[in-house]
Amino acid sequence: MAASSLARLDVDEQGLDSLDRRYLRALIENYAGGPAGVETIAYAIAEARDAVEDVIEPFLMQQGFIQRTPRGRMATARAYEHLGLTAPPPPQARGVNPDLFDK
Repeated sequence: MAASSLARLDVDEQGLDSLDRRYLRALIENYAGGPAGVETIAYAIAEARDAVEDVIEPFLMQQGFIQRTPRGRMATARAYEHLGLTAPPPPQARGVNPDLFDK
C-alpha cells in the first residue's frame, strides 16, 4: 500500500520526487553538472531560492546526489547514475589540476 501511495505522489525508489529530479536534471543538463549557484538553479527550475535551499537541497545532499562547494552546487556521480546518464570523468582524469588556482 505504501509503494502504491508513493508511486501516485511520483516518489521514486530513492525517495526523490519530481521536484528533486527536476533540480538534478537542470544542474546536469543546463550547467554540465556544476558548479552552479543556488540563484541560477532556482531560476532554472522556477522555484524560490529559499525553497531550493530549505526544501530541495538538504535531502539531495544527505543522500549524496549533490555537493555544496565554494564555487556552487555540483552533481555527484550518484545523481548521474540515478537519472540514467553518464557522469563525466573526474578533473584529474581529464588532465585538469583542480588545485591550480587555489594556491
